Amino acid sequence: MIKHIVMWKIKEDVDGNTKIESSKIVKDMLESLKEDIQEIVELNVGINIVENDSSYDIVLDSKFKSIEDLNTYQKHQDHLKVGKAIAKYIESRAVVDYEF
Repeated sequence: MIKHIVMWKIKEDVDGNTKIESSKIVKDMLESLKEDIQEIVELNVGINIVENDSSYDIVLDSKFKSIEDLNTYQKHQDHLKVGKAIAKYIESRAVVDYEF
């Protein structure tokens, strides 16, 4: 199994939205991927609740059966569409992929 974890720092005031409002928009878009991409075994999205200098604002924690399934997910048109849509909200991101 493969774990794919992505964390984002969200920009302040995008399209008049607060950081928390933007985080909820991003969360909804990411969660929609579960319905559209069959390679996803599990997908959870969380919004940070403890603010400090090293905190990220939102996390995607997902699971795939194989590295091939992860690669298929990353190239899937719905994943690319969501990635493009959330880009305006993103200040920075960090990614970890590991086998377990």
